[in-house]
Amino acid sequence: ILASILSLIIYWIIRDRYRVRNLNGKHVFITGCDTGLGNSLAKWLDKKGFCVIAACATEKGSQELQSCSSLSLKTVNLNLADSNSIARAVVFVNEQTAGKGLFGLVNHAEGTAPVGPTDWLRIEDFHSVLDVSLLGLIEITLKLLPLLKKAEGRVVNLLNAKGLMAFVGGGYSLSKWGMEAFSDTLRIEMQHFGVKVSIVEHGFFKAEEVNSDIIEKYLFKLWNRLTPEIRDSYGEKYL
Repeated sequence: ILASILSLIIYWIIRDRYRVRNLNGKHVFITGCDTGLGNSLAKWLDKKGFCVIAACATEKGSQELQSCSSLSLKTVNLNLADSNSIARAVVFVNEQTAGKGLFGLVNHAEGTAPVGPTDWLRIEDFHSVLDVSLLGLIEITLKLLPLLKKAEGRVVNLLNAKGLMAFVGGGYSLSKWGMEAFSDTLRIEMQHFGVKVSIVEHGFFKAEEVNSDIIEKYLFKLWNRLTPEIRDSYGEKYL
């Protein structure tokens, strides 16, 4: 038993010492880089020497990221709910990689997620998050697979672990469960091509997205649009 434990410790030490070498020319494409985790990762990988291509949803986010990064970091506008925008971003990535393939794809996106009982929601509330955080991420992954296969690269999907608990209605948990299933299936299928697929399940960080005032604003918005029948069935005390 002691020998097994010692062997395991040695294995972990050796594994954790492993580092990717020759970073020059290795391109990594990251979605959701306006703020938060995607933004921080883009800056960190840029400092490490990777050729970072950061996708931002707004021009402001793109400009702010470029202002505090090296000249090798490139940005591209991306709306994951728009197939045309995704197609333009893929063309940009193809141009930047110049036939070398894509070393890494990091998927990180949080769609607008109304929080409230399922009975209070409409189908468009589900679309607002699923079109971005599930279908959009799947679409851009599919379109970048040829580049990833060419470089024997890797896909890293960043998912909020709290989305795996069905503690609230709406599309948020659905999108996280969906990306888990998509990632697990893709991992098995891409092994043949030398492409790795990983999931990083992170917790909540102090950010505007989890501000209680925003959540409360969503709740009251949903409450005020309910029909009198549904509102009466829950009552003011429930709210």
